[in-house]
Amino acid sequence: MTRLLIVGPPGAGKGTQSTRITETYQIPAIATGDIFRANIKNQTDLGKQVKAIIDAGDFVPDSLTNDLVASRLQEADARGGFLFDGYPRTLDQLRFLDEVLAADGAALDAVIQLVVDPDEVVSRLLKRAHQEGRTDDTEETIRHRQSLYQRETAPLIAVYGERGLVLEIDALGQVDDVSSRIAESLASRGIVTPDTATR
Repeated sequence: MTRLLIVGPPGAGKGTQSTRITETYQIPAIATGDIFRANIKNQTDLGKQVKAIIDAGDFVPDSLTNDLVASRLQEADARGGFLFDGYPRTLDQLRFLDEVLAADGAALDAVIQLVVDPDEVVSRLLKRAHQEGRTDDTEETIRHRQSLYQRETAPLIAVYGERGLVLEIDALGQVDDVSSRIAESLASRGIVTPDTATR
């Protein structure tokens, strides 16, 4: 069982590393956006509620997000572990996740925190914006998103840090190097890839 959470500011390469982690450790990525879309597409009762809220331009409340996550954790592919991305976002969601996992006698194994120098990320994203013609990615909007991330995740990192779960990973450099740092940090916690575990 490998139960992980990944956090990192915009531009830290979270999407790329998430994909690699799920492939390497053979666990599904659980992102609330994906759950919302899947439920809306499948027209589940929860999906219909989410669609009505989103169509009205409102944020999906914690209670509904929690219900969707709890439902997702009951699916067969998540029984052997998972990688959370974008959840929990609030302390209430964190407490709910604790309760859901505890009901199964489980808990998170580690929180992968991708750490990057803010100025380095700004230059990286501005370069990408220029290459891809993203006119909305100005330095001001990038820095605003970074400060939002810091404000949103700081309380969560503090809680998980007190539990000794946070693995700080230097997210600058080549993608392979960052992946290696993550694997080494997880291995130091006894979290190994399925093929290693069976040797």
